[in-house]
Amino acid sequence: MAERSTAAVDVAAGSDEESLTAKADQATADGAAQSRETTASEGDIQPDDDDSAETTKPQAKQAQTAKPESSKAQATPPEKPQSTPPELHSGHKLARRYRLEECVTRLDGFSSWRAVDEKLRRAVGVHLLPADHPRARAVLSAARSSALLGDPRFVQVLDAVEENELVYVVHEWLPDAVELTALLAAGPLEAHDAYQLVSQVSQAMTAAHREGLAHLRLTPSAVLRSSSGQYRIRGLAVNAALRGISSDTPQRTDTESIGALLYASLTQRWPYEEDAYGLSGLPKDVGLIAPDQVRAGVHRGLSELAMRALVNDGATASRQDQPCTTPEELAKAVSEMPRIRPPEPSFTAPPEYQRTTYQQGTYGRPTAAAPGPQPMPAAPPAPLQSRTGKALKWAVSALLIAALGLGSWQLADALMEREQPTDPGTSQPGEGEGAKPVAGKPIKISDAYEFTPSGSGIKEQDVPQAVDGDPGTAWITPQYKGFANFGNLPNRKQGSGIIVDLGSVQDVAGFQIDMYRAGHKAEVLAAPEDASHPTSRDEFSKELSKLGDAGAQLKKTLDQAVRTRYLLVRITSLPTDGSAELFRGGISEIKVLGTAREE
Repeated sequence: MAERSTAAVDVAAGSDEESLTAKADQATADGAAQSRETTASEGDIQPDDDDSAETTKPQAKQAQTAKPESSKAQATPPEKPQSTPPELHSGHKLARRYRLEECVTRLDGFSSWRAVDEKLRRAVGVHLLPADHPRARAVLSAARSSALLGDPRFVQVLDAVEENELVYVVHEWLPDAVELTALLAAGPLEAHDAYQLVSQVSQAMTAAHREGLAHLRLTPSAVLRSSSGQYRIRGLAVNAALRGISSDTPQRTDTESIGALLYASLTQRWPYEEDAYGLSGLPKDVGLIAPDQVRAGVHRGLSELAMRALVNDGATASRQDQPCTTPEELAKAVSEMPRIRPPEPSFTAPPEYQRTTYQQGTYGRPTAAAPGPQPMPAAPPAPLQSRTGKALKWAVSALLIAALGLGSWQLADALMEREQPTDPGTSQPGEGEGAKPVAGKPIKISDAYEFTPSGSGIKEQDVPQAVDGDPGTAWITPQYKGFANFGNLPNRKQGSGIIVDLGSVQDVAGFQIDMYRAGHKAEVLAAPEDASHPTSRDEFSKELSKLGDAGAQLKKTLDQAVRTRYLLVRITSLPTDGSAELFRGGISEIKVLGTAREE
């Protein structure tokens, strides 16, 4: 399933009133002999799944066959929330700034929303719970601690507020990132991608634990891959606090979670008997087996690394290497491995070389034996030498000269008529009602903003560069991989683009749009006269140009002037960017032309 939002929250399997930060103080020295601590069920629920069935009972236990009785998961019993989630709705505003758009999770006394920060015009995620909720204090503390970390490898907490009997946490929303859950639904990762995953996630969690922060809910839905290929982690400390999850060995818990992510990335199987996150579990009664025994072609070094991280669950390493019990030990083990390079790109063989006619000559080649005598070609017929023939030649020449003269005279006459000025006192045909407009001077653009049908922008801060009068600056999209329609992302089904505001209703006779490069599929639309700050595609009902391929410039003079204030330049497909698998586009300059009559 494609990434829906960075606000999508995993299903709570257990809860505890104890503060996460109080437990984090015990994470400084995890002993290798201590048992693995499981803090919540491993079944994640995406916004499209049935949350109601999962909110009333914990998910199935993990890997009971692979671990001894003394090291089983110690999930705290689910507590009954003492308060109900706030009754909010789409359109409600928090702090006169954050407008709630869509509820993506509602369970266990809290809810999570996709929202819009109207001040900065960007999408954000919001967690909401009543101020008297038993875990409200822990959530605020965890959110503020996570915000202080400031590590770009984590989805950042932007605000944590208690206001009007509500506690809400605002965090980044990454519309162009994809959950690891969705990536694994398509198949196991390549060795290079799995190597990057375990390397980046273990290094990020090492930095977090140095600051006393644990995740405790490091599941496939908590790991995102951005369009640039970087992995980012969401819900640091906050997801566990929302569910009351704690652990006596937080470093060991997070390390084993990273091992489970690596195992799933290599095999497309969950390393326990129970199915979870859309992945099938291991066969029952066989225990935890190495990834290279589950699927052929798995990288041997990564397979052994996954087993070293999962050794806390009762497994044994495939070699004599020590198990990894902290993210720092795991990151060190990754750095000691030989670097795994990305696969070489496959190139299509060029067509067989074809010789030209000139190259098929005998130049530079050994000459063949001299052929025998060749027959002489027939002599051409004798020219017309009689008196009749001479007269015929003179007649044809005279006709050709006359035709050339007549053509020259007609051409000169046409040019003179075109250059002759029109008499101002004479009424010209078509000058009255219904005359075709002539594009005049550009209309001043009052404002411009990004077309964001899903509530999330791409490069909103660069929009002014498309209307600043300088073709050297541009609004440019990120680079997308695999699909020209903005990476085939669900929130980009309607594409993207720029909406221009002319300040008031104007008579628009044409437009001239310089694209970032040739190869876009785009259209230009206009809103009705009475429109007020339109944002959706349906609000632009007037089609000024049909959706189709655009060259380096999209230019048109309209047959009839259109009265409007808002125009939309919508892009649905991007040109390639240096490779057949990479795509990027944008708009360099937008000019809207007013009407002017010929004089």
